[in-house]
Amino acid sequence: MSEKLLGNLPQGLIFVLSAPAGTGKTTLVGMLRDEFTCVVESISCTTRAPRPDEISGKDYHFMDATAFEAKIAAGDFLEHAQVFGSYYGTSKEYVQQQQEKGKHVFLVIDTQGALQLKGKLNAIFVFISPPSLLELRERLFKRKTENLEMIEQRLSWAKQEMALAPKYDYNIINDNLHHAYDILRSIVIAEEHRVRKSK
Repeated sequence: MSEKLLGNLPQGLIFVLSAPAGTGKTTLVGMLRDEFTCVVESISCTTRAPRPDEISGKDYHFMDATAFEAKIAAGDFLEHAQVFGSYYGTSKEYVQQQQEKGKHVFLVIDTQGALQLKGKLNAIFVFISPPSLLELRERLFKRKTENLEMIEQRLSWAKQEMALAPKYDYNIINDNLHHAYDILRSIVIAEEHRVRKSK
């Protein structure tokens, strides 16, 4: 049986992907999942309210703060962070289960959560940058999901996040979605075929 482009490993890899809101991270990971059945996205737990088009169990696992804090106490999260007053966390059990099926798991998380994992988790860290903060502002306005005050908060946070891009293994500037996807796709394929020496 010939080797596939992706999906040949008995134990899947973990990719940690961060980007400011509105940079296209969800779209890019969705494109990867559509092309490769061996790519899955970890569904984060959160205490924030769902947006009108979001479905619990598909977009996020929505829960209240009490349930979330109980999971923190039980050590159920690989990482967790508080962003704009809401908790977000990654389920340890889900990631391990998917890896054991040979799936490459994408953790689409903010920089706080990603940096918690740096040096503690064997993962590939990818940052997606907008072409500029001005372009990002326009994208956030076009989404029409938040008011002006929240957009300004997100832009301020985006500036801080972008300063952390050098801490990642890869930084992709998303000024063209198809080019950004080609780069991300190439990274995932290359990482699967990398020779990993046992320590």
